Amino acid sequence: MSDASLDTERHGGSQYADLSRMIRRAGLLDRRRGYYSLRIGALGGCYLGAWTLFGWLGESWWQLGVAAALAVVFAQAGFIGHDAGHRQILRSRRANDLVGLAHGNLLIGVSYGWWVDKHNRHHAHPNTEGRDPDIVVRPLSFTPGQARKRRGLGALVVRYQAYLFFPLLLLEGLHLHANSIRAVVDPGRIKRRPAEAALLALHATGYLGAVVLVLSPMQAVAFILVNQGLLGLYLGSAFAPNHKGMPILAGDERLDYLRRQVLTSRNVRGGWFIDTLLGGLNYQIEHHLFPSMPRPNLRRARPLVRRFCAEHGITYHETTLIRSWAQALEHLHEVGSGQPAHDAGST
Repeated sequence: MSDASLDTERHGGSQYADLSRMIRRAGLLDRRRGYYSLRIGALGGCYLGAWTLFGWLGESWWQLGVAAALAVVFAQAGFIGHDAGHRQILRSRRANDLVGLAHGNLLIGVSYGWWVDKHNRHHAHPNTEGRDPDIVVRPLSFTPGQARKRRGLGALVVRYQAYLFFPLLLLEGLHLHANSIRAVVDPGRIKRRPAEAALLALHATGYLGAVVLVLSPMQAVAFILVNQGLLGLYLGSAFAPNHKGMPILAGDERLDYLRRQVLTSRNVRGGWFIDTLLGGLNYQIEHHLFPSMPRPNLRRARPLVRRFCAEHGITYHETTLIRSWAQALEHLHEVGSGQPAHDAGST
């Protein structure tokens, strides 16, 4: 799925194949090397600038501002790693993987190989029970069946999960690091395990070494908590609008590729700021239909896909960022409280 761009032979004669040909003719799968060169260069400048400011400030509580800024930079590096995982940046898998390893393992300390494997399984079966790892996230429950299995403290958490969702996201950064460590420790779980482990170790040594050597013990703890907490909150808030609160499919649901991807995804309206804030993931429908489409082309693909869906009677869901969060929380509340869950409608 990291290169599931236009498999028109597999979907030959289908509506998806028709849409694919339209997208290809429009040149929307062409690589955008200039765009990514500028974005990666700007990100590198921000990364070095933030750590330079960190060194200049020294032992100071103003470093908490640097921690917050670095959380944003780390998240943006994660978006670049995401694009590399889908082969949006360069043509060869190896070149994209090198970009992904640099931005994931080295810059932010998250295993690129582990994340790509998990994310590809999500793309293959979005919002599908028993097949999408993104709807199996303890301690939350995304379906009534999951909620009924919870006992004791787990059941109590699920009951109030809508209120706990954003606070729990503060732990997501640490969760990503923990999964990354497990991935490189477990033999055979990911490719390039020695290289990934070395890059993760290099990141941890540089990050923790700088914090411990420059800051007081209390400042160091506060810096890490603010940085990692805001990183998790940012990433979770960016990914939550994509599918949470959208229809969840049974494992044996028979839907064609086009409808499976469109009906389970949600777009977020907005201009260049939302595009940058969410790393292009606000065009989730277009991204799921054409995972290898370069990020800047998603905006241009949107009107074509939306019109195609309207012509074929396929619900295309798009809303604002605030409303997308509200819909996700409404779904979590309905599941946790045992109320009949309703799917988000089109807007």
